[in-house]
Amino acid sequence: MKAGLLLRALLAWLLLACGAAAQTGPRCIAPAKPGGGFDLTCQALGRLLHASGQLAQPLPTVYQPGGIGALAFKSSVTQRPGDGGALVAFSSGSLLNLAQGRFGPYDERSVRWLAGMGMDYGVIAVRQDAPYRTLPALVEALRAQPARVVFGAGGSIGSQDWMKAALLARAAGVSHKVMRFVAFEGGGEAFTALIGGHVQVVPGDAAEVARLVEQGAPIRILAVLAAQRLPGRWARTPTAREQGLDIEWPILRGVYLGPGVSEQAFRHWAGVLERAMQHPAAARELEQFGLQPVALTGAALDAAVRSQMDGYRRMARDFGVMR
Repeated sequence: MKAGLLLRALLAWLLLACGAAAQTGPRCIAPAKPGGGFDLTCQALGRLLHASGQLAQPLPTVYQPGGIGALAFKSSVTQRPGDGGALVAFSSGSLLNLAQGRFGPYDERSVRWLAGMGMDYGVIAVRQDAPYRTLPALVEALRAQPARVVFGAGGSIGSQDWMKAALLARAAGVSHKVMRFVAFEGGGEAFTALIGGHVQVVPGDAAEVARLVEQGAPIRILAVLAAQRLPGRWARTPTAREQGLDIEWPILRGVYLGPGVSEQAFRHWAGVLERAMQHPAAARELEQFGLQPVALTGAALDAAVRSQMDGYRRMARDFGVMR
């Protein structure tokens, strides 16, 4: 009897030990539920590191939803500041929320920005059977009857998807204060609502919607919010600019580390990612996830973060959503 109890106690201890080890080993933390842009970033990072020979084993993804990145950011600062194995996914949307004070008392200096590895762009998506076949047609419908056009997206008022909707409403001459918007915890939920007919428009991201379209989801992309038409799968999709609307939304995707990570650990990961991004397979792997390859580390990444934060603060004040 005592032997059985001891055996069960030993097995329980081993399970706890293995769980703890799994949480401290290299992993990518996606600050949302599966299916959205953060999940995509982690999956792309894992493929990139594996294809370039930098990691022999797949990089596991740990999901930590909450506040569209706020919970993961706070955890990095307060609970695991020195965890050199926790690479946390971020996007320009994270920087937008951070710029508005939505991550509490933290700012862009609170973590260590490790790498920007891919550029994504906003898109305006509707159901395949929607009456709007072009972006101007959607704008006209929004202008005529704003209450009948319901936007749905990951994040609440002031998030990057809300900002895209607000910019579109402004182009239609409609106040952002009266547009209808339903918030979801991540882009995956928003597109599920679109497919189900619960919302009419999702101002989402090109990379996350590309996977859904390839899987046969009944979604039509009215415009890509880039300065010029993108290559590859987006070559036939016009930009908003081409359709007469001066709306752009570039999205930087990458990862950061906690503020207390040792210089040795930081340099290790910076070197790993720099080598991975310089590998011949990098562009192919990132393009598989709908990302345009970039390679930002060190001072260049810090400067890009500061530049985007400054722009977002101005935009947030303009729309009256600054906290």
